[in-house]
Amino acid sequence: MAFDPQAYRPERTLTALGEPFYDAVAAAHFPEVRLRFRNDRAARQIGVDTLDDSEWVAHFGRFTPLPGTLEQPLALRYHGHQFRVYNPDIGDGRGFTFAQLRDDRGRLMDLGTKGSGQTPWSRFGDGRLTLKGGVREVLATEMLEALNVPTSRSLSLIETGEALERNDEPSPTRGAVLVRLSHSHIRIGTFQRLAYHRDEDALRRLTGYVLRELYGEDGDDPVRLLDLVVERTATLAARYMAAGFVHGVLNSDNINVTGESFDYGPWRFAPTWDPAFVAAYFDHAGLYAFGRQPEAILWDVMQLASSLRQIAEADPLIASLDRFGEHYQRAIADAVFWRLGRLPGTPDEDRVVVQAVERTMRATGIAVDRFFFDVFAQDLPATYGAEWDDVRALLAPRAFRRERDHSYWQEEPCAMLIEEVEAIWTPIAERDDWTRFDAKVAAIRAMGDALA
Repeated sequence: MAFDPQAYRPERTLTALGEPFYDAVAAAHFPEVRLRFRNDRAARQIGVDTLDDSEWVAHFGRFTPLPGTLEQPLALRYHGHQFRVYNPDIGDGRGFTFAQLRDDRGRLMDLGTKGSGQTPWSRFGDGRLTLKGGVREVLATEMLEALNVPTSRSLSLIETGEALERNDEPSPTRGAVLVRLSHSHIRIGTFQRLAYHRDEDALRRLTGYVLRELYGEDGDDPVRLLDLVVERTATLAARYMAAGFVHGVLNSDNINVTGESFDYGPWRFAPTWDPAFVAAYFDHAGLYAFGRQPEAILWDVMQLASSLRQIAEADPLIASLDRFGEHYQRAIADAVFWRLGRLPGTPDEDRVVVQAVERTMRATGIAVDRFFFDVFAQDLPATYGAEWDDVRALLAPRAFRRERDHSYWQEEPCAMLIEEVEAIWTPIAERDDWTRFDAKVAAIRAMGDALA
């Protein structure tokens, strides 16, 4: 396959970081490779959409190197706080980065895996991914992209012909390998590892790398880096909330320094605006509950600031952290107004609207997706009672941000609650029937087109 040089732009910037950052590894050899999902929309943005299915499987199931980029997969090293407990024994345990490409916006993108085999950081894990886990990640990323949440994208899902044993689902269960397209896999935990080892030279090198390659800025100023991460992660937290999304495991090794959400495990969408709603069955204290996600993300960013303290003064780092709340308030207003289909106004006016919307949604227990659909499509229909009068009055003078002529607004809201996820998986598990999965991806994309 000859790639179009205008669309296919390989990179290998990770290798410039050197030995403290990764381990060279090899992919597992799978008994079979059956293509289950290929994201040609995402592939087009990095110039690999011209691959036929056999070439696709060779690169994204057998991991034949893509030309001009990394010669072998790299398992990244990092530490992290997991449910606020520091763990120095983690890293890429069932995934690796195997290519870097520029997208059609010029951004540096990593092609990373989930379920590609064991690495030095696998500990007692088998390095594999269940097919159900892969299906869930595709659905999560498609839904979040449509809802304007900065997210990694599921590029490929390939079934591997393996029978996996798991404690949290019926076993043996089918295996898969996922390829995700992400604007970097550098995490807060990557910085934490270097701080743990007191490697100031590597901290400066990584800071410069992130500023240069991921933010397009010169220099290696750690305060400038923290400023950028604070703003991006505040935006991520706000868009999670407006989407009604609960990530489930907001550990510091799961927070990307570009503010892009990734690595979806026990995620859920909240049925109603319930701040106490929890995604992970093992989150007994509700640490990462729906309403606590901005707090959780800020706590993680504080760990980045603590790591950067080895190469920066405390006062400017603290000042940067103090701006998280300001960024979040602006971002939550923008995100909520985006879903409402209205244009925002002044910060003070918008804050009143957002507070009224959140308060009334919580009091009435209305379904999150139903509410935003109805407000965008019908301007709060008459079926919404007197308890919505304040919201109705506040929204009345706000102009719509786009026409409502898409066919989606004549249908029903597209949601992704856990019951539907299970309903999509059941025919795949029982009859290898992917009809509902394919239809749901198409419906999500139609919603995204209507909202965009």
